[in-house]
Amino acid sequence: MENITLLELAENYGTPLYVYDGDVIAAKVERLRAAFKEVNMKIKYACKANTNISVLALMKKLGVDIDVVSPQEMKLALSAGFSPEQITFTSSGVGFDEIEACVNEGVLVNIDNLSTLEKFGQKYGSSLPVFIRIRPNVAGGGNEKISTGHGNSKFGIPIEQKGEILKLVNKYQLRIVGLHQHTGSDIKDGSTFVQAAEVMFELAKDFDNLQYLDFGGGFKVPYKEGDVETDMEDLGVQLSARFKAFCASYGRELELWFEPGKYLVSESGLLLASVNVVKNNPNGTLLGLNTGLNHLIRPMMYDAYHGVYNISKAKEEASKRYNIVGYMCETDDIAKDRTLPETEEGDIMAIKNAGAYGFTMASNYNSRFRPAEVLYYQGKSHLVRKRETMEDILKNQILIKL
Repeated sequence: MENITLLELAENYGTPLYVYDGDVIAAKVERLRAAFKEVNMKIKYACKANTNISVLALMKKLGVDIDVVSPQEMKLALSAGFSPEQITFTSSGVGFDEIEACVNEGVLVNIDNLSTLEKFGQKYGSSLPVFIRIRPNVAGGGNEKISTGHGNSKFGIPIEQKGEILKLVNKYQLRIVGLHQHTGSDIKDGSTFVQAAEVMFELAKDFDNLQYLDFGGGFKVPYKEGDVETDMEDLGVQLSARFKAFCASYGRELELWFEPGKYLVSESGLLLASVNVVKNNPNGTLLGLNTGLNHLIRPMMYDAYHGVYNISKAKEEASKRYNIVGYMCETDDIAKDRTLPETEEGDIMAIKNAGAYGFTMASNYNSRFRPAEVLYYQGKSHLVRKRETMEDILKNQILIKL
């Protein structure tokens, strides 16, 4: 980074350490905006990817609104300075008390099932605006576990239940201001978005007072050199043209919304870790790091690829194959069969694409502490979360007398 090296950050703040580059986030925001400059597009950051309140505050500074999936995320967004009008709550099988909690704060809610839609109508009728999340039955996503728009997905109201949706809308005179869908994550082909959009456009004809159409997120980001990513500029051309045509037929201009999470923050993040042990096995050499699935679960949960680099030997030639593992009492492979410079105990490793679903999915498994977090922005580094301590692990536990 411009004014400081990653090794300095590791020395100053210790490891394991999450580092986020705010300038990368700003560049991603600008690229998305530029791709959709022909339409009235709004970015709603899907904050479940990274909820550090300083990252949220940066999003607000960049003019990005926010999408939350729990009342707790809503509170974090409010703490970061967002107004209720800038927050959307996209529910997924939640209790109605969570709907009420968000409504009470003035947050727009997005409902994903008929039961909750009916309860909303019974309590609020036409007094409040509401979003409806549909399931378009369009498959998309780089892994079955992150594909959310297909016919067997739990997410959204199936498009086949359009008649039941309309019955409830008419029964309670619901003020449907937006329709939403999210096809999945790691979508490579813009045609998947266009296909889902056609389903949305057809459904939208049955609603007279729409203001927004929300196409979710799921843009593919690269994880290694030569990796495929969503062609944002091509998607912008394709979807903008169809969206403008729809607005013309609908009779007025609507806002097009996206909810990128990983796309905005994944490439901004690195997880810095130290090599605890170099273990020479007969069938290969292991590098055991002072981190693992307790801090970055994606490799074990999704078979996700993350680039790993020895930044202590950054100028040395990569010459030896290693398997990189964590320090958990559990199988926690981080990366297999990677070529690195000759690595020694104490070297600092950088794990790439750690800005999304890293810390937010971290745990205290094995009673280990979660890492500190640093945000680097415009030439300065800032500690934005302290490393946990034993006090943090003990603070909500109660020792009873037996």
